[in-house]
Amino acid sequence: MQRMVIQRILIGLVTLWVVSVLVFIMTSLLPGDVASIVLGQAATPETLAAYRAANGLDQPLIFQYFGWLANMVTGDLGVSKAGGAKIYDLIAGRLGNTMFLAGLVALISVPLSVALGLLAAMYPGTWIDRSLTFGTLALISVPDFFIATFAVLILAVQLGWLPAIASVAPENTFWQMARGIAMPLIVLVIVVAAQMIRMTRAGILNVMNSPYIEMAILKGVRRKRIILRHAFFNTIGPIVNVIALNLAYLVSGVVIVETIFAYPGLAKLMIDGVQTRDLPLVQACAMIFCGTYVVLIIMADVAAILANPRLRNPK
Repeated sequence: MQRMVIQRILIGLVTLWVVSVLVFIMTSLLPGDVASIVLGQAATPETLAAYRAANGLDQPLIFQYFGWLANMVTGDLGVSKAGGAKIYDLIAGRLGNTMFLAGLVALISVPLSVALGLLAAMYPGTWIDRSLTFGTLALISVPDFFIATFAVLILAVQLGWLPAIASVAPENTFWQMARGIAMPLIVLVIVVAAQMIRMTRAGILNVMNSPYIEMAILKGVRRKRIILRHAFFNTIGPIVNVIALNLAYLVSGVVIVETIFAYPGLAKLMIDGVQTRDLPLVQACAMIFCGTYVVLIIMADVAAILANPRLRNPK
């Protein structure tokens, strides 16, 4: 088991290195010139050349990559090419906002999804199961931006219950903060919970076909007790994997939601960096997203290993 855990960690490190290469190459291929964007159209060729030399932009791409990678490993995220501020300072507040929103969504969506998935598995084929299956399938099929736009149209424009623009100002009261983040919170809970409900239900029903479950049914054990005491614990591995994937989405895949609601999170910061072609900022944000994703996947794999008695006790 220890060897499998170490193997997962090594695979994660290799994955991060490959991702760093792809991120650096793809951001370097973005159209436009940083020097022209920063200095403006009135800059002379000499000024542009001096700026590129001062920031290492005139060096071969491979040397730029290894210099950037060394700084990332040591925790030096560099300086923003667009504004001159330290990238760490730019990211710190935005990352806190994103983690705050992601934490609230996880706190609501994970127990809600597991409970509804168990409920659907307890009553298969009934109106409860059919309603949850149809609803989650419909939500999964609809793009995020459509759900967000529909929520704005109904809750903000038609009913006027919630503001269309998110607000997380420190001086806000608790009620103002709750109303300010309610819209992106609702949309993300809907998007994330739909997939987790379906996978929880599918995992439970798959285990219910096992021989030991059939034996328990023949002995007259109630279905509810079988699911809660036996089937659920044998599906923790797949469920944890699905939860980890969706939590990774909360950190790295909320670009559309943050953009629509103008939420001051890390994804919105990266979009702003792409618009100004602030490559160090975009690269740092992308690596944070990828690192979070890889760490969550590794944690899910380790949890699946620990939850499997055959892997814990191979003998």
